[in-house]
Amino acid sequence: MKKNRRIYASLVFLFLAITGFTSYAQTRVTGKVTDEANQPLPGVVVTQMNTQNKTSTDGNGVYVLTLQAGSAQSLTFNYVGYGSVTRNATGGNVDVSLIPTTQSLNDVVVVGYTTQKRANLTGAVGILDMADAEKRRVPDVAQVLQGQVAGVTVTQSTGAPGDPINIRIRGEGTFGSGNSPLFVVDGVPTVDISHINTNDIKSLNVLKDASSAAIYGSRAANGVVIITTKQGVVNSTAIDINYFNGIQQATNLPTMLNTTQYLNKIEEAWGNSGYSGTNPYIAEKARTDLANTDWLDELFVTGHSQVAQVSASGGSEKVQYFLSGAYYKQNGIVVYDNDQYQRINFRPNITANLTDRLKVGANLQISNEMQDALSSRGDAPGIIRHAFLRPPVISVFKSPGDPTYTAANPFTDLPFYKGPGNDWDQNFEKSQNPIALAYFSNDKRNLFKTFGNAFAAYSFLKDKELTFRSSFGVNLLFRHNKAFLTNFGDNDGGGSALDVGLGRINRPNGLNEERGQELETTWTNTLNYTKTFGSHSLTALVGSEFIKNRADAISASRRRFDYTDPNFQYIDFGGLPDLYNGGSAAEYGLFSLFSSVDYNYAGKYFLTANIRADRSSRFGENNQWGYFPSVAAAWRISGEDFLQDNRVISNLKLRATYGSLGNQGIPNYAYLNVINKVGNQFQIVRYGNPDIKWETTTQLNIGLDVGLLKNSLNLSVDYFIKNTSDILLPIGLPGFIGNVSPSYLNTAKVENKGLEVSLGYTNNDNAFKYGVNANFSTLTNVVKKLHPNYPNITSAYSRTEVGHSLNQFYGFNMIGVFQTQAEIDSYLTGSSAKPGDIKFEDINGDKTITDADKTYIGNNIPKFSYGINLNGSYKGFDLSVLFQGVEGIDKFNQLKQIIDFDTRPFNYTTAALGSWSGPGTSNTIPRVSFDDNGSSKFSNLYVEDASYIRLKNVELGYSFSGLQKLGVKNVRLYVSGQNLWTSTNYSGLDPETVDQVDYGTYPQSRAILFGVNVKF
Repeated sequence: MKKNRRIYASLVFLFLAITGFTSYAQTRVTGKVTDEANQPLPGVVVTQMNTQNKTSTDGNGVYVLTLQAGSAQSLTFNYVGYGSVTRNATGGNVDVSLIPTTQSLNDVVVVGYTTQKRANLTGAVGILDMADAEKRRVPDVAQVLQGQVAGVTVTQSTGAPGDPINIRIRGEGTFGSGNSPLFVVDGVPTVDISHINTNDIKSLNVLKDASSAAIYGSRAANGVVIITTKQGVVNSTAIDINYFNGIQQATNLPTMLNTTQYLNKIEEAWGNSGYSGTNPYIAEKARTDLANTDWLDELFVTGHSQVAQVSASGGSEKVQYFLSGAYYKQNGIVVYDNDQYQRINFRPNITANLTDRLKVGANLQISNEMQDALSSRGDAPGIIRHAFLRPPVISVFKSPGDPTYTAANPFTDLPFYKGPGNDWDQNFEKSQNPIALAYFSNDKRNLFKTFGNAFAAYSFLKDKELTFRSSFGVNLLFRHNKAFLTNFGDNDGGGSALDVGLGRINRPNGLNEERGQELETTWTNTLNYTKTFGSHSLTALVGSEFIKNRADAISASRRRFDYTDPNFQYIDFGGLPDLYNGGSAAEYGLFSLFSSVDYNYAGKYFLTANIRADRSSRFGENNQWGYFPSVAAAWRISGEDFLQDNRVISNLKLRATYGSLGNQGIPNYAYLNVINKVGNQFQIVRYGNPDIKWETTTQLNIGLDVGLLKNSLNLSVDYFIKNTSDILLPIGLPGFIGNVSPSYLNTAKVENKGLEVSLGYTNNDNAFKYGVNANFSTLTNVVKKLHPNYPNITSAYSRTEVGHSLNQFYGFNMIGVFQTQAEIDSYLTGSSAKPGDIKFEDINGDKTITDADKTYIGNNIPKFSYGINLNGSYKGFDLSVLFQGVEGIDKFNQLKQIIDFDTRPFNYTTAALGSWSGPGTSNTIPRVSFDDNGSSKFSNLYVEDASYIRLKNVELGYSFSGLQKLGVKNVRLYVSGQNLWTSTNYSGLDPETVDQVDYGTYPQSRAILFGVNVKF
């Protein structure tokens, strides 16, 4: 019996010993975390499940964590932009590979003056995947948004290097107060982000609805784009070097007539014009000194671009830093390289934790932009426009044996010029030589900019739930524009007596110079409270903001410079009788108070409320204050018990928002009278409006977010109605008041409504990983109200009136070409039309074509837009493809009107070869003629469908692994292509440009780039 008791006691002791060791022993786990390309990920948070026991990976992706006894023996790995992973950890080594996801619900999103998890958003927020954006290889940050976010339309003003980018969020909502969104970079508001280096950006979010944007009040009516730049990572030093180099070429150029075709066609035009006598072009065709110049081929050359970027980041628990520098240079596609653009960027971002409660930091961007500008929109002198107009019979250069030839000006000008006056062949149109225009172009534009902020944040209370943050932002820029107008061309005998013998272009020579500076300061103070009470989570914010802006500019110009060497291209060397100068200054201020509350219960029910009160100096005392409230609610249905175990539905959330936003983008001092002194009397030249007030945009948004199959398939749908009221219009006063300029009145209303759909699928289950992201948005724009005295706003080619969209094309409707005189006589009464002339619709049926027969013939606002982003990777290879397009948009191709249908002997496109030449030959292209064939009337003949789909970007890369022993984390080689393919019915150079009228726009170019990215 005693023996049995001893055995029993021994077994109990052994059991207790084993369980005791198990209870008190601690397990040490180590491992490495890598990305999908097997590259180490620094800064990954590794947490023991159901505890606060955590660590983070170092610069090599390595972690070490000692597990707490008595808790779950599992680890969770979290990293922003990557899907979370959980692994069992019973000891030893646990290596993990994380997969990036653009739809991670745990991602932190910057909205307003706070942050939220993506899963908790109540408003319509577009989130850009910066990993995809960095592969665009474009100089302007705005370009990376193109085709990426539903409801956001991005177009380039032209394809010229350095020209601005146009962004519209949910359509055009106003007339003259500006439709561009507000940009907020590291908490500092601005109207321009062209100076920001794309590689410096950590996140970019678009606030589209009233709830998400209302916190920005009077500047948020057109949406808000929030940009956060990169910061250093604790215990992770990283150096990133990126370089790429490539070429650009013009594509989709129309085919112009050669010399033989051109002479035949203008001979035909002369014969169709009813002239008597011998056709002069018969003799011209017999000349032996005719050239056969392809002016487009002479003008467009291969452009070149190169970019070098380097960044360094890292830090300790106390101080984190991010430093970067970049150089961008692009030579355009126009001959002689007078369309260059260069930009230098430097950024130091530093954050210091002075105590466990006090944090200070600074984010700074210094940039210097240099642009050689030329006439990129068909504006004077119209370099590209003249390449279309110039007859092919004229050569580019004069012969050195020509008595009018000079080495300084070897270019042809007037057709077959012999000497001063009218001694040139006037059978050909005297267009300007585009190659000479490009050669003598000398328009230098420099912009130096300092942008950034310094901030301090202090946390109060036991658990640091209350944080006060103060930020002072600066946006300082210095502008210097200098254009020297060199005199050149042939002497046609014109000009003043002082300019006898000079060429006809830039007669006399001159210099225009402008300098300006602008300083905008922003002082923002916020108090933010965040607390979780069981299942209740609350975030409350109050704040104030004061913005002050002042801009100064001076300008001067002189003419008749005796010396044109660059060393003498200064104002002092110009002629004294031709001195002009000017100067101006303007300033405004904006003071704001704002507050927001975010509440959620159990991660299922969400409520957000915002209000902002703005006081702007741009308005009179009667209406300086504007108030902009909003409210939003959301229900995560997938959080309910009845969907908890659903294997298909991972996330299902219904959202609804409503609120109002403002627009203060009007001229300064519009509320004041403008007075001029004439002699000894003062006269009012414009009456101010002391009751002028804010334009207000109210917006309703209903949204649905769906995540399926563990969020591998994500769908987001938003429907919005956006009404902008009290739109400011310049209204002319009755004549009996006097000759005064229009005054601003709040009078109009515009509605935009549409549907936005975003769809994404990611599959990372196999060696071949791929993803598809697509977005689609519709837009309907309708004018709801105008001023009673102005039932419509009409230009030479557009009209705005109630019931139609803004600036809709308005003109005559071409229905064919008159084939015979009998057809003309039966259709019109007393008409001078001839067979081969354009046949217009007689809308009122009075058998005459007058302005009463004009109608709406096109719309310059797209009906829908879309983007498709494809990406995939296999082992070291990765591929990214972006398609982007718009549908239902029209453009006035004015260049088409002047080259194919003008009454002057310009060149034609080959489309003119199919013009009417007798009954039954054509019902779409009228006869060529030097008299009016109806083409002088603005009609749908020139309004073309500018819808397109474009392969915006393709990038193929390969990453080399196994270089850690050399101190290199990753080396990636890549080749990138831009604008590789376009499908469109538009016959102009580029359907994508923003202008409603195309006078001969600098086209976007096709680019091939080769690059390397090295990370240490």
